[in-house]
Amino acid sequence: MIQFENVSKRFGSLEVLKNVNLDMASGHCIALIGPNGCGKTTLIKSLLGMVIPDEGSIHVNGAEIIHQHLHRAGLGYMPQIGKYPGNLTIGQLIDMVRHLRPDQPIYDEYLIDSFGLRTLQSKKMATLSGGTIQKVSAALAFLFNPPVLVLDEPTAGLDPLSSETLKLKISQEVINGKLVLITSHILSELDDLVSQIIFMQEGRILFHKSVEALLAETKESKISKAIVTLLAKTVNS
Repeated sequence: MIQFENVSKRFGSLEVLKNVNLDMASGHCIALIGPNGCGKTTLIKSLLGMVIPDEGSIHVNGAEIIHQHLHRAGLGYMPQIGKYPGNLTIGQLIDMVRHLRPDQPIYDEYLIDSFGLRTLQSKKMATLSGGTIQKVSAALAFLFNPPVLVLDEPTAGLDPLSSETLKLKISQEVINGKLVLITSHILSELDDLVSQIIFMQEGRILFHKSVEALLAETKESKISKAIVTLLAKTVNS
C-alpha cells in the first residue's frame, strides 16, 4: 500500500534520511521506533507531504505522492503535540475540520463519544489539559474514516482508561483492513497492538520485521526485550 523507494533527505549538511526503502501493507499496525534524531519524524512528514525528499519516490496505492496532495485525503494524522487555535471551542474545532470535507459520506465519531468530548464541546482549546488535547487530536485523526492512520506517540498523556479505549479502536481499525503507523517510545504499549516493527537508526532502516519473527529470533516474550536483545547482537556482530 505504501512504498518508500531509495528516499533520502538532507537539511544542509545533515543527512536525515539515507536511502530508505520500506513496504507497508494494509491490515497491519506497524511501530516506527528508534532513538531521538534517527529520522522518524522526517519519514512521517515525507509521507504527509510536509517534507519533500531530495531523492527517491513514495507511492501510496501505486501512485507517486511527492509534489502531490490528493493522497492526504486518505491519511489520518495524530501529532504528538496538537497545536490548535486557543480561542476555538472543542465543538467549533471539530465542526471546522468536518467542514473541510463536506462530501464525506460517513464520519467516524466513535472517539468523540468514547472520550466524552460532546460534554466538553463548549470548552476552549486554550483551557484544556494536555490529555484532553490528545483526545481531540485522536478524534480528529479518525474522523474521516481514512484507510491509513499515522499516530505519533498516541497514548502519551492519556489516562489508563482513555489509552485502552484508543488501543481498542486501533485494533479494530486493523481488523477492518486499515494500515496504522505508530511512533512510540513506550515499548510496553506495543505488545498487544502491533504486528510489525520498523527500527530506524541514523537515518537508515536497521530492520523491518514482523513481531512474530522478532520474538522467535530473540527467544523473548516481550517486544521491548526482543528489541534490546536484537540491538545487542547487532552491536556485537
